Amino acid sequence: MIKDYSTELQKLFLEMMLHDAQNFVRVQNIYNPENFDRSIRASAEFIREHSNNYKTLPTHDQIKAVTGVELKPVPDVGEGHSDWFLQEFEKFTKKQELERAILKAADMLEKGEFDPVEKLIKDAVQISLTKDMGTDYFNDPKARLEKYFNSGGQVSTGWPSVDKLLYGGFSRGELNIFAGGSGSGKSLVMMNIALSWLNQGLSGVYISLELSEELVGLRTDAMLSGMSTKDIRRDMDTTELKVKLYSKKSGQYRIKALPAQSNINDIRAYLKEVQVQTGIRVDFVMVDYLDLLMPVSAKVSPNDLFVKDKYVSEELRNLAKELNVLLVTASQLNRAAVEEVEFDHSHISGGISKINTADNVFGIFTSRAMKERGRYQIQCMKSRSSTGVGQKVDLEYNIETMRITDLGEDEQQSSGFVKKNNVLDSIKATSTFKKPEVSDDEDVGKVTADVQSAKLKQLLGSIKSNF
Repeated sequence: MIKDYSTELQKLFLEMMLHDAQNFVRVQNIYNPENFDRSIRASAEFIREHSNNYKTLPTHDQIKAVTGVELKPVPDVGEGHSDWFLQEFEKFTKKQELERAILKAADMLEKGEFDPVEKLIKDAVQISLTKDMGTDYFNDPKARLEKYFNSGGQVSTGWPSVDKLLYGGFSRGELNIFAGGSGSGKSLVMMNIALSWLNQGLSGVYISLELSEELVGLRTDAMLSGMSTKDIRRDMDTTELKVKLYSKKSGQYRIKALPAQSNINDIRAYLKEVQVQTGIRVDFVMVDYLDLLMPVSAKVSPNDLFVKDKYVSEELRNLAKELNVLLVTASQLNRAAVEEVEFDHSHISGGISKINTADNVFGIFTSRAMKERGRYQIQCMKSRSSTGVGQKVDLEYNIETMRITDLGEDEQQSSGFVKKNNVLDSIKATSTFKKPEVSDDEDVGKVTADVQSAKLKQLLGSIKSNF
């Protein structure tokens, strides 16, 4: 194993790239002229610029004329030599990048810039050549499908109507966002999903940057026990009994309050501590909510929502992939959404940056009248795994226990919150065509249609009352 990459060895790397352009192409993703000794750095930079501008490598004479460095042709290079070059050049690059990262990290630490240090070192350590050739699509379709559906594939949300829209539910490693206005019930939706996953035997954590741990616990008590918060206060013994009985068959659950403007490293550190101290294997993470987090990878003003949310969304999604967990968070809708009944990307606070990163985005539509009638509506604004964009799902809401449950297909159809084409379908479904009975000698009279106007009026009346 080579420990000292001398200037002569670095020149040999450049000479082997010039001898076989394939060698250069295969290391292009980790090629950085800054890693070479100063005496030949200009040559390394010229090779990269010439390749980028003219799509071919320069000749030895060009390099000597421009940079004054003489690189020699390499005779009799076989496949084994190329393998040696690829292996050693990868080690050389990783060593140089790591050394430079450590020096830069030391400067950051002196300035008190701690958060970017981890990413800086991590990026340097992870430098490598592309060896994973991806998935051979035609090779083994069944194994490919089983890997997707069985290795933490879709997990039910607990609402069959939403699962149907998502082709099964949420997947591990994805970023799922519920967007709603202030007081729309973003936290309630997330707590209900968490309870559903606990019921499926999954373990997880609820991280709140807004609500206290005690309040999140109280709301979960109400959902789990089927008791109102007033009843819980009057009868804590019954509540305790129900919670303990439920815990016997559910996964494990932790609630953690973090201060606003915490970052992904704070969440990662907490999750690691949970694993170390309790032995819990975390299956899902609820983050309440995205807008209150700050990015690690860049210094951004909290007022620059577009850039801030872009970095935070990317870091949250990377965390979900890194830990292979189900991750759900929430976001605010802006003022333009207050009077709207159908949401789109322009209604998300901070702009489209978080929409671009997220895998699934849902809008929460509700009102005081709807809550009193026991209704919530989920609108699909984006989905990478299904064709559900633009579809709406009505859910049943218990105002006493704060439990949100599925309405079922029959009640979905009878609900006032249906798509416009469903109204037309309903009209068509209640119209009948009558063909008059006539003999061959009689003239054909007018064709008549009987529309069940009472049902039509009732349907239109329900829509008007809801909107």
